[in-house]
Amino acid sequence: MAMDLEKMLQMIKDKQWALADIDWDGPGADTISPEMHAKLKPFMADLMWIENVGARGFAAMAKKAPNDTLKSIYEHFHAEEQKHANAELALMRRWGMLDGDKIPEPNINVKIVIDWLDRYADGMSLSFLGTVIPMLEVALDGALIKFITDEVPDPVAQQVFKRINNDESRHLAVGFEVMDLLGHATARKLAIDLVGGWLNPSLIIGALSYVPLLNKMRDNIVAMGVDEERLYGAMNRFKAAGERGDFAKRLPMYQIIKYHGSMVINRKHPYHLLADTLVKVTAHVPERFIHSDPKWAQELTYEPVA
Repeated sequence: MAMDLEKMLQMIKDKQWALADIDWDGPGADTISPEMHAKLKPFMADLMWIENVGARGFAAMAKKAPNDTLKSIYEHFHAEEQKHANAELALMRRWGMLDGDKIPEPNINVKIVIDWLDRYADGMSLSFLGTVIPMLEVALDGALIKFITDEVPDPVAQQVFKRINNDESRHLAVGFEVMDLLGHATARKLAIDLVGGWLNPSLIIGALSYVPLLNKMRDNIVAMGVDEERLYGAMNRFKAAGERGDFAKRLPMYQIIKYHGSMVINRKHPYHLLADTLVKVTAHVPERFIHSDPKWAQELTYEPVA
């Protein structure tokens, strides 16, 4: 049965929360051991910036939405991803992970993806963004948030990530519904979108940015102690949800992203020779070739604003 987007929009509005709803000085901050603190610091910084990647993706998708209801949903998702980033920054402050009040720098691969999004995302088709963003949310947010929920005993963190996880579940539900809607297009239109998209040099650049980010994050997740079975489960969730409907599986980009995901989680696949090489190459990209952080990324704050 097709999702009622009007009801979903109302649910999203009804479920809104704010940083001001959280008692950031509540007990439990001292439950983070020194060993966990050292591992969590870069982990949380990466997660916070990935939320911003998702936010920028939803902002671009709002401009491509075929109706006002879906546009409003994407605008809410954009704001929610920024709120998630701010909440994760507030947790880092709670745990003493910030250098004064300085916002942690994203790693080089996240910087490259942010720079690419800022330059080209608004020109990408909804069929491209509408398949890549759900994969990122399933593979990265899903695995990372589940890990923190299971491993971090701080009750404030538990409260924060329960709220974030509830938001993300609605993001994914809408994401898979939109993939199914996009799959209703004729085979001719789907083929034109695919070929036209990959003839666009900016999409090639985006793929070359996305590959090392996903590979580096995969290895970082495993290094943190995340069971690889969780990654397999996340990828299988993307595959199962896409194939549950009648039309999402008709999307060529869905098939490409699904196949790519299966290569990412298989460390023995020859694909990793390319991906690991790109990780090493991007580590040496001079900062002058990357734009300064865009204005939309400067809205990060740990302040408990409403």
